[in-house]
Amino acid sequence: MQKLIIQIPCLNEEETLPITLADLPREVEGFETVEWMVIDDGSTDRTVAVAKECGVDHIISLPHNQGLAKAFMAGIEHALRLGADVIVNTDADNQYDATCIPDLVRPILAKQALITIGARPIDTIEHFSPMKKFLQKFGSWVVKFASDTQVADAPSGFRAFHRDAAIRLNVFNAYTYTLETIIQAGRKNIPIVSVPIRVNGDLRPSRLVKSIPSYVRRSLITVIRIFIVYCPLRIFATSALIAALPGLIMTLRFLYHYFNGEGSGHIQSLVLSGALFAIAGVLAIGGILADLIATNRQMLEDIKLNQLRDSLERLQTTARADN
Repeated sequence: MQKLIIQIPCLNEEETLPITLADLPREVEGFETVEWMVIDDGSTDRTVAVAKECGVDHIISLPHNQGLAKAFMAGIEHALRLGADVIVNTDADNQYDATCIPDLVRPILAKQALITIGARPIDTIEHFSPMKKFLQKFGSWVVKFASDTQVADAPSGFRAFHRDAAIRLNVFNAYTYTLETIIQAGRKNIPIVSVPIRVNGDLRPSRLVKSIPSYVRRSLITVIRIFIVYCPLRIFATSALIAALPGLIMTLRFLYHYFNGEGSGHIQSLVLSGALFAIAGVLAIGGILADLIATNRQMLEDIKLNQLRDSLERLQTTARADN
């Protein structure tokens, strides 16, 4: 029995949630059961009441606002415990066309991928400014480079996960889950593909992109942090090389003048090169330590994965026994 759960992280969405839910399907080809789930991220309006009135099957209420990434992961973990075979994530502002859900899950049903990302027609979205369009494309390019995947629209929140992929996700960033989950998929060799989708009209301004400067700053911090977490040795080794190269040039400069009898006038080159070599050494040692920490983190992720699998298996066994 194939179960699909469509999850919607929400924060004060009483106005847009009914519109979003009205478009969600109750039947999708390939699934015997389609259920809806709302993750209430500390809403202070009637979001939960509206969800109940609209017939949402499952409602998770976080005790306070914890951010989009936390709400997303809370939904993923709860959907797994509910026995979901595939989980679709969409936004409460009805940005994504729900009629594309069958297209989104089709590669998973066909065993062509374990994660699918809805690729929006960025160039034709009228309410996206030229700067935002550029940033969306640039962000996708950075994620492609970091993850070695071919995801066309990395910031898209319209995506589907097979349970085997969802169970392996770990999001450390509090700002957004979109970039990190793709990089994880690439690093963990989880098959991931892009699926062209359609979008609806703009119902409200984006809460994630409050201003272009803020979005650029937070996205840049997110990308740098992701690189450090998932590619620590490469990042620190590159930084060490960047610091050591001018130090080497300064050393060669000093030696050239020294052997030509002018060494006393170029001691500053030797001092500067020594400082740069010291910085490079610290960065190299930092890279080794960060790589060891990353290895330890991977071991902890494997332990968590095994524990979660055992927990889900026990839940399924109990459910079968009850039936």
